[in-house]
Amino acid sequence: MNSNSEKFYDRLTFLYPVIDLFLKPQKRGLFKRINGCPRGELLEIGVGNGAHLKYYKTHDVTGIDTSESMLVRARKHQANNIQLIHMNGETLLFPNEAFDYIVLSHVIAVVDDPEKLMTEVYRVLKPNGKVFILNHFTPDNWLKYLDKVFERISRLLYFKSVFHMSALQQIQKFKLSGEFNAGMFSYFKIMIYEKNI
Repeated sequence: MNSNSEKFYDRLTFLYPVIDLFLKPQKRGLFKRINGCPRGELLEIGVGNGAHLKYYKTHDVTGIDTSESMLVRARKHQANNIQLIHMNGETLLFPNEAFDYIVLSHVIAVVDDPEKLMTEVYRVLKPNGKVFILNHFTPDNWLKYLDKVFERISRLLYFKSVFHMSALQQIQKFKLSGEFNAGMFSYFKIMIYEKNI
C-alpha cells in the first residue's frame, strides 16, 4: 500500500485543517442523514485526519485510510464506538456483507480505480445496505469547463476533476435512493445508494 497517491496524502496531512473548514458545511448535511438511520455497522473509507469523527452519534464505526500519517492524527479523535485501520478501499480485508452503511466522503474521485472501489463496497455491504457518497460531480453547466481546464493539473494532485457518477459501471448494481445538493451550482452533492439484491 505504498502507492504514489498514499505518499502524496501523507505529505498533505498538515493542510487538512484548512480543507476541513471548507468541507464542514457539506459534512454537516452528510452526518445529519447518516445519524438519522437506525444503528448499524458503518465503514468509512478514507477517514483522513478524523476531525469529523465526533459527529458519528449512532453507529459502530470502522474507519480506514491508506495514509498512516492521516491515521495518526485521526486517532486523536477516536471514540469508543470507532476503530481505525490502515487499509486500501480497493482491497478491503473484510468478509462479505459485513456493513449496514458505507461512507465515501470526497474519496471516490481520488482513488486509483473507482470501479474496483465500488466492487469492494458492493461486496462488503449487507443486502439493502446504504452507501453515502459526498463528492464533487461535474455538472452540466459552466463549471464543466473549469473541470476540463483543471483536468491535467488535477492528475498531479491525484484526483479526477472531471467526474461523472454515471460513467461508473459498478454503480449500476446500486439503486439511487436520495440526491441532495451540498454546495453552490449543484457542484457538490450527497448521493445515497442502496444495494440491489
